[in-house]
Amino acid sequence: MVTATSARRRHGIARGASSTGCLFSLLIFVATLYYGVNIGEVFFRYFRLLDDMESQARIASALDNGTIARRIAATVEDIGLPDSAGRVVIRRSTEPRQITIETAYSETVALPFLNHTFAFHPTATEPL
Repeated sequence: MVTATSARRRHGIARGASSTGCLFSLLIFVATLYYGVNIGEVFFRYFRLLDDMESQARIASALDNGTIARRIAATVEDIGLPDSAGRVVIRRSTEPRQITIETAYSETVALPFLNHTFAFHPTATEPL
């Protein structure tokens, strides 16, 4: 008598083989998600700082450099960036009439099997 189980074994279909592949795929997905969230956080903070710098550059004609620097420093503290990100350089030029706001900082990501330092140099330039 031929049963379904013996027929599967004869044709090379073993029970549990597909679930192992599924578990492996799930492991890869979870690892990618874990690394992606932790590394993505660093870039999310960078873009928040860059957005604030661009906003301050747009309204710079009505503000002095000290006020702009204080606002950006408050954003750096709020976001949780390193103190070096709060040291901004603000330059106003007459030819062409524009303002440039820039800073530089680095963040280190320490994950299993990965330790990497990301260096950032956000710059915002707007006409006055």
